[in-house]
Amino acid sequence: MSSIGIVIAQSLQFTAPLVLQSGERLADCTLVYETYGTLNAERSNAVLVCHALNASHHVAGRYTEPDKSAGWWDNLVGPGKPLDTDRFFVIGVNNPGSCFGSTGPMHTNPATGRPYGADFPVVTVEDWVDAQARLLDALGIAALAAVIGGSLGGMQALSWTLRHPARVRHAVVVACAPSLSAQNIAFNEVARRAIVTDPDFHGGHFYAHGVVPRRGLRVARMVGHITYLSDDVMASKFGRQMLHEHPLYSTQEIEFQIESYLRYQGDKFAEYFDANTYLLITRALDYFDPARAHGGDLSRALAAATAGFLVVSFTTDWRFSPERSRELVKALLDNRRDVSYAEIDAPHGHDAFLMDDPRYHGMLRSYFERVAT
Repeated sequence: MSSIGIVIAQSLQFTAPLVLQSGERLADCTLVYETYGTLNAERSNAVLVCHALNASHHVAGRYTEPDKSAGWWDNLVGPGKPLDTDRFFVIGVNNPGSCFGSTGPMHTNPATGRPYGADFPVVTVEDWVDAQARLLDALGIAALAAVIGGSLGGMQALSWTLRHPARVRHAVVVACAPSLSAQNIAFNEVARRAIVTDPDFHGGHFYAHGVVPRRGLRVARMVGHITYLSDDVMASKFGRQMLHEHPLYSTQEIEFQIESYLRYQGDKFAEYFDANTYLLITRALDYFDPARAHGGDLSRALAAATAGFLVVSFTTDWRFSPERSRELVKALLDNRRDVSYAEIDAPHGHDAFLMDDPRYHGMLRSYFERVAT
């Protein structure tokens, strides 16, 4: 299987305001996106890939110098891969509010002439889906062969089937839940507090001060990263291994390998991710709950969906546990929808949806064979 190779990001600006769930309007919204493969003459082979918290439109392939980084799902998307770009026209979109090119907190607020910062309007999963639908309109794509996403991307895939049911034939929802648990909301709040209480945050307008709330971002990433890994993976990778032959007997120095790893992840994250974006995206996670408008009845909420579904969970994913995926499956079956479900015994925790497990990739390959027919 070969890589897509060098890819170039594209952008599209919408002059008509994007009306958000909050009632706010986002003017002059620009979406950055990438495409892979060829759109067929019938325009019927498009697959939309929705990204998770710290990912972007860069799904597959590589950039040229100086950033040669591979797309975050490059192991899944490409010629001969499970999502085969020889057969499908794959689209990756960066959502509004992100920090990877689409209109976000770092961009200029046309009302003030200064960066939005904390004044960027709160966005929801539904807002992202509506923005993606606008992009499809501009590309002349009336309906998707499939929409796929993992984690927060899975929430977007699910939302597509509810907001634009006639435009989606299949939805692949991976390592996801129909809403966050109270524990998950709690983790998000701890991470947000770490950022907001950083002295360099300046109420979200740190751009004007020429600083970045790195301390808060580091802690936020460390908290999040703990939830993405399973206890088994942490034990096998790090266990209780110490960095030094003898303890330093310090409360400040790094003693254990797991501490070193988390600090490394936090440091790296703080160099490229925007603090306001982190607040916005975690809040969008919190808000997503299609059942809320139906008295908490998920079966009623999913009645609007007409797509075929593949729902995938991983046994060691304690952030989005298999029980939550089974809630989604039951609600779809209550509505007599076409749904396939796979629960994969994988040790990686929530991050399993990014891994190369042959059972996982084989199942996705089989499902996309079905999508292509």
